[in-house]
Parts: sequence; structure tokens; C-alpha cells
Amino acid sequence: MSTERRTYLTTPIYYVNDKPHIGHAYTSLATDVLARWRRLAGDEVFFLTGTDEHGQKVEKAAEARGMAPQAFTDEVSQAFRDLAARMNFSNDAFIRTTEERHKVACAALWQRLWDKGEIYLGHYEGWYAVRDEAFYGPDEITEKDGQKFAPTGAPVEWVREPSYFFRLSNWQQKLLDFYDANPDFIAPATRRNEVISFVRTGLTDLSISRTSFTWGVRVPGDESHVMYVWLDALTNYITALGYPDEQAPLWRFWPADVHFVGKDILRFHAIYWPAFLMAAELPTPRRVFAHGWWTNEGQKISKSVGNVIDPLALVDEFGLDPVRFFLLREVPFGNDGDFSRRALMGRLNSDLANDLGNLAQRSLSLIQKNCEGRLPGIEAPDASDSEILELAAALPAQVEEALDRQAFHEALERIWALSRLGNAWIDAQKPWALRKTDLPRMATVLRHLHTALRTLATVLQPFMPDTMRRMLDQLGVPEEARALAALSTPLADGVPLPPPSPLFQKIQDEPA
Repeated sequence: MSTERRTYLTTPIYYVNDKPHIGHAYTSLATDVLARWRRLAGDEVFFLTGTDEHGQKVEKAAEARGMAPQAFTDEVSQAFRDLAARMNFSNDAFIRTTEERHKVACAALWQRLWDKGEIYLGHYEGWYAVRDEAFYGPDEITEKDGQKFAPTGAPVEWVREPSYFFRLSNWQQKLLDFYDANPDFIAPATRRNEVISFVRTGLTDLSISRTSFTWGVRVPGDESHVMYVWLDALTNYITALGYPDEQAPLWRFWPADVHFVGKDILRFHAIYWPAFLMAAELPTPRRVFAHGWWTNEGQKISKSVGNVIDPLALVDEFGLDPVRFFLLREVPFGNDGDFSRRALMGRLNSDLANDLGNLAQRSLSLIQKNCEGRLPGIEAPDASDSEILELAAALPAQVEEALDRQAFHEALERIWALSRLGNAWIDAQKPWALRKTDLPRMATVLRHLHTALRTLATVLQPFMPDTMRRMLDQLGVPEEARALAALSTPLADGVPLPPPSPLFQKIQDEPA
């Protein structure tokens, strides 16, 4: 597995026109799990999240609340900080685009692009969606009941105003060449194909400033313009590392290893962002991963329908770690997924309470009862031991391979293969019966179960950190022996183990 590696992982910076929902929690959770895994593997990690606070949409949302934009963004940005704390995200920094250092970074990147001839002044005329903060071509517009809409469903309006442009059209072939040379830059593959298809249809120069509103980063040398919100927003990923000071201590983390985004903002990250960076002669990120959207009991999530899922309400009802587990276990990351309470309760009862929780409780109770509460030694190896020991030994590398592809559901499936085997193995070996006939064999069986549980608890720490900390406590694993590398060093025979307590509670089905 990886050693001496630097890893930089980012969430999108979340738009502060409304309070956080399950989509925000989902993206940040994936980032958090990968960050925790990389730390567990010994990497030096920098994990960034934050809020995107400029643009016409924010200005209008603040106006609707009767608030100044800065006061409005202060309030909503805090809600995202609160979400990160409640979901136990391990971000190293939280960035806001209203910070002075970010305005400095945006101005520096703009000036660099200007100096290289990549920006020019013209005027923009076309269809603009305030909700998306994006421009759309005529071929992307649909009409219903006299209102025109973007592909995202956002209403569009015709705007004409002076604008600075980025020469995106010059980067079409260079982007296609870049995608060919970096086949893993966009994931999953379906999203990569969509982006390449879009770029092949042709790129026009990109409007990167507005004059019709004022809530944004001012254009250097022309304060009648504010920067296009996406040029401002994307720059956050380098602001946080000290840009424009490329000698800053954190700059060593650039380029980013993975930008996690929702599929609705992939175009900005996979087309505009690498083009801006290549034009500025800065390194490009290694990967952009676009995940899917959640529906709620088969329905599209919408404020107007009233079916928005509050992640904090789920945590209050079901517990933090079970919710973290469910969100990454239920749906292949990258696909759209449907949330249902029944599916959540089914996963928590089956996978957590009945499977992993039951295996831990049975095994540790038997050690407590039959081995005087101390970790038994291996006294009589048997050929039947190889399957569980080999699977446990192979598991960390299998999980790493899946997480390197951001296949969180596959990582969890591989983990649960060992948990299921452990339950089958304890039933087959019957240590409670061996107590009467073969004490050395009983001790060996219980020690192998402990080894499997230690492996499970170690690799599950990124997904369920609090619960796995408790499980490792019950297994007698000291704090300094909880990294992946420590799994190769067995605990000493006779280590005292505390009395076990249940890790997961079964959830009663709701009445029909």
C-alpha cells in the first residue's frame, strides 16, 4: 500500500443560497472517507471544503431575506460549518470566497491570464440562467408555456452586457488531447464520455465577467465588472494552498488528487477549470469525480414538493455512523440513488446489527467468558484457518484498490465479505463446543476471530470513525496500533480486553 504520499482532496465549495441538504453531506462524506483512508495509510493529507458566496443568485437570495449579502453569507456559511462538524468530517480547512486572501488569488489568476492574452473585452448576448450561474447556447434551450429553460430545468433570460471573455475556443483540441493523455481525469467513465462529446461539438469563448450586479470579486483594472462566479469559485482550490505564492508551505499539495463534485457541476470542473489552469501554465488536477443525485422514495427532491432530506435529522434519528455507512453502502458512487427509510433500516439491521455487530458481540463475549477476558494465543493451527486469515490479510489492499477508484460501495462489499465469512466460520468451528473437547483449538479459533475483527474495525475507521474507535477499544488495540501498517504486528497474547457492549442497535420496523 501507499507510503510517503501527499494527498489533496476537495469538495465543491457549496453555494450559500440555501441551507445544506443530503447532497452536500453525500459529497463531503465521500471526500472525508477517502481523506481518512489516506491518513490511515500514512499519507500527508489536506482536505478542503467551504462555501461559494458570490454571484447574482446569492445577491437575490439575500435581498429576499432583507439582508445585506455579507450578513446573509455569514449566516448560511455557518450552517455548512455546522454540517461538517455534526457529520464528523475531518476537513483540514474551510474556505470562503468572501475572504480577502481569495480575492487576492482571483485577481492574480485573472492578471496572469490577461498577461498571456487569454482574456479580452467584448460584450455578451445570450441565454443566462441565474440559478445555475451559467450561460447556455440556443441549441440547449427548451421552451414550455412561454418560458425558456436550460438543460438543468432552470429558467433562462436573454442578457446583453459588456463582458470580458476567456478564449475557451482556443482550448478545444488541447482539452481533447488532455483527456486522451489523462484517461482517468474524469470519472466515472459515463461522465467522461459526456464531457468529451460536449467538447467535440465545439467550444465558444466564455464570458467571465458581469456588470448587471455587484456582489462578486472585482475585475483588476476595471471595477465596473465582477468576475464570473465560476472563475471566482474554481480558484478556491488554489487559494487555500497559498496561491499566488507558489512557495507557500501548502502549495506542495497542488495539484489536487480528486475534486469531488455533483454531476450538475462537472462541466465547470472538467472543461473550464483545466482550460484556465493550462492557459495560466499551472498544473491541472489529477481527477474530477462526479457523483449522481439522490431521489426520495422515487421522487425527485424539490423544495416545492417538500421532500428535501435533512441529513442532520437522519443523524438525530438513526445515529451518525449508521447514516455515514448507509449513504456510501447503498448506491454505487457515481450513480443516481433513491433514498428510502425502509432501505436505510434494512441496511442498518442486516449489515450492522445482525452481521458485524453480532460477530463482534459473539466473539468478544466468548473470549471474555472462556479466556478470562484476555486475548488468547494460537496453540494449534489448522488447515481450516487459512481462508479467514488469508481474506483478512488481503482486505486492506482490496479496500485501497476500490477507494483508489472512488468505488466506496465496492470497498464496503469487500469488507462485508470478511464479516459474513466470520459469522459462517464461528458457526462452523463452534468454539462454545470446543470448550468441552479441545481448549487449545478453542483458543486458536477465538484468536483468529479477533484478528478478523481487528482488521474489520481498522479498515472501517474512515466510514464509521466513532463506532470503530469503540470497537478497537473493545478489541484491546492501543491508539498507536490502529493504522493500516500496524495490522502486520499481532497484539501480544494475554492482552486484557474490556467487557464487550453492543456496537449497533436493531431498529424496529415502522408499522405498516
